[in-house]
Amino acid sequence: MLVVDDDDVIRQLIAVNLTLEGFQVDTASDGQDCLDRVLDVMPDVITLDVMMPRLDGWMTATRLRNGARTGHIKVVLITARAQEDDKRRGLGIGVDAYLTKPFDPAELIQVVRDLASTARTARSGRNGT
Repeated sequence: MLVVDDDDVIRQLIAVNLTLEGFQVDTASDGQDCLDRVLDVMPDVITLDVMMPRLDGWMTATRLRNGARTGHIKVVLITARAQEDDKRRGLGIGVDAYLTKPFDPAELIQVVRDLASTARTARSGRNGT
C-alpha cells in the first residue's frame, strides 16, 4: 500500500487503519513524492488525494496509468471533490475506486482489501503461478 495525501492527519489516519488490518503501508506527501517512490515500493494499491501541491491527484493518477511499470497498480482516489464531473474525470483516467471525504474507514478498508486481492490474483496469473 502507498497512501498519498498532503494532510498529515488524514495520511496517518488512513495508514493506521490499513496497518491495523494487516497491510504493509508506505506513505507519500504529494503526487510527486508518490511518483518518486512508487517503483521502490511497488504497491498493489495506492490511495491518492486529489488536491495536493506540486502534483495533484489527477495528474499523478494519469502518470501512473500511463507508466509501463505502474499502469497495473490499483488506484483509489480519496477526495473532498464529490461532484459527478469529478467522479467521471477519475473514472476516465482509469482509477479503480473513488471515495469522498469524509470517508468511512470500514468502507475504505473493504475497497482496498478487494482491490489488493484482485491485484494479487492478476500478479500471480502474470507470473504463471
